[in-house]
This record gives sequence, C-alpha cells and structure tokens, in this order.
Amino acid sequence: MQFGAVFQTNPPASRTVQLAQLAEVHGFDSVWTFDSHVLWQEPYVIHSAILAATRRVTVGPFVTNPATRDWSVTASVFATLNQMYGNRTICGIGRGDSAVRVGGGKPTTLKDLREAVHVIRELGSSREVEVDAADGSPVTLRLPWSHGSELPVWVAAYGPMALKLTGEVADGFILQLADPEITKWMIDHVRSAADNAGRDPMSIKICVAGPAYVGDDIVHQREQSRWFGGMVGNHVADIVARYGKAAGTDGEAGVIPKDLADYIEQRAGYDYNSHGKADNDHVDFVPDAIVDRFCVLGDADDHIEKLTRLKDLGVDQFAAYVMHDDKEETLRQYGERIIPALREHTAARS
Repeated sequence: MQFGAVFQTNPPASRTVQLAQLAEVHGFDSVWTFDSHVLWQEPYVIHSAILAATRRVTVGPFVTNPATRDWSVTASVFATLNQMYGNRTICGIGRGDSAVRVGGGKPTTLKDLREAVHVIRELGSSREVEVDAADGSPVTLRLPWSHGSELPVWVAAYGPMALKLTGEVADGFILQLADPEITKWMIDHVRSAADNAGRDPMSIKICVAGPAYVGDDIVHQREQSRWFGGMVGNHVADIVARYGKAAGTDGEAGVIPKDLADYIEQRAGYDYNSHGKADNDHVDFVPDAIVDRFCVLGDADDHIEKLTRLKDLGVDQFAAYVMHDDKEETLRQYGERIIPALREHTAARS
C-alpha cells in the first residue's frame, strides 16, 4: 500500500512546501493539494516549489476539474513539471466542486469530464490528440517541446455514472471517504464498469482518502475532522437530488449505498467559504458515527487496523487529509509506525 498526504495551499506557500518535505521524510509516496484557486493559493505554482524541494514524491491536485482552466493549459502544466523534475506528477480530476461553486458555477457534465481526461492525459503524456475547434471542426494538438512525459489521470467519483466513467477511462479511482463497507461497494462498481468496457479491472489504481489524525483524544479528533462529513455530504446531496435515495439495506438496489444517503437528511445547506475547514460551523448534522467511519482516527494501532482492512479490499493508496492542529505529530506517527506496519503487512502476504 502506498500513502499520500493531502494539504491545503494556505499561505504562506513555504509552509505547504515544508509539510511536503516532512511527508517525504516520513515515507509518504505522494503529496496532493486542493485545487480551488479562490479559496486557496494557486496550486501549480506551489507544486513546482514542492518538486524542487523534494526528490521522490509524486505531486498533483486533489482534485482539479475541466472548468477552471483550458484542458491544454492543464496538460501543459504537467508536461512542463515533468520535464523540469522528471515524471513525478499525477492528475486527480473530478467534475468540479469548490473551485467552480464558490463563484456561482456548476460542476461540468460527465461528457466534458470524459473528454478532459482524454485530452489532458494524451497531451500530458507527449502524445497528440484531436479536439474540436470553435466551429466544430477537428484540430490535432500536440506539445511539440514535450518528449517522454507520462501523466496518469485518476478520477474522483461517487455517483453511479461517474463510477462507470471511471472504470471505462481512468488510470485510477479516487474515493473521498475511508469507510471499508462503502469502499467495497464503490470498488466493485468501478471494476465492473472496467470489465464491461474490455479493460483489466485490476489495472485501475484505487485511492481512498480521508482525514487522518493520530492521537488519544477522540472527541477532539472528531471535532477537527467533522468538516469532512459535510464536504462528502455536499456531493451525496447532488447524487440524491439527481437519482433519488438508495434503496435496500446494503445499497445494492440503489444508486449509492444506503448509509451514504441517510446521514444527509438533516443537512440544511453548505457554505463554501468554510469548505475544508476544521472550524466549519455548519456541519452539526454529521454524527460521530459518520466521522468515525469516513475518517481514520484514534491511536496508531487504530489507524493500522482500519488501513489493513482497506488494503485487503484492494486499496492501492491511502491519501491522508492532514489538515488539523497536530500535523507534524500525525506525519511522524505515520512515518515511524503506521506506514512500516502496512508495508510489513503487504510483504507478509506476498
């Protein structure tokens, strides 16, 4: 199992770079950042600084979207970083959340997401791609200065059609919650879609993400992490509004697992000005049980136990949101105890 660390690009940027360096020192494989250019600082400028200050970690957005930038601009950024620092970038992408909604926009269509994945991956991997011009005529694009760049594209998804798209076109699947039961449901749907599309289902990397806080004060850990249930609930509300609530005790008869739909019933709304913040003041509807299920909390042994369950489900990477008031200690505990334990677990099974 690999490990990623997810940070917000809060000022000063030097602090984000410092945390990325710490993550690398403590054995993390990837460093991810939010990509929401109004709420936080522009990520790709900071990604360049992170890559310059590290030697091993892969760096990318968690996640970008097709709406904020022209797709060729996004691809050019990755190809440039790869030329400067070696092939150490990765593109996480979804339909768009805070980056578009904070300005009154809406997430893109799945059609646009599908096309964006293709264009960004091809251009970002030094290959030519055909796009539509303004008049609808085909235009072939290539970055003539880019040679040997490799850009995997991982798609973030919850809903049934987004999961299907992920299985059909993505190099990896990003699931932003760390509940083993829901994770299994989601992985099964992605791999089934891949199989139906004639792809090898096991070729799709599975990345599960959630807030990670190592400590012994579970009440405080929950309060620092409750924002995440609000963020997930915002995505789930979109799905329920579009498709209806899941049916059946295990979610198999519905479009999403029943447990994932139930907890948002008391949700009153969402203020993007508090998006991703530990002091978010409108997530009281998120019960402790959901915080515990979606996040990875408790002491190091609790983290090892939950992550072992996720690893056994086929999760390739756990991406830890490290966005609380004890970041350094959590990174240290992962480096000294949790990451070695999970890698020993992998070796023992191989």
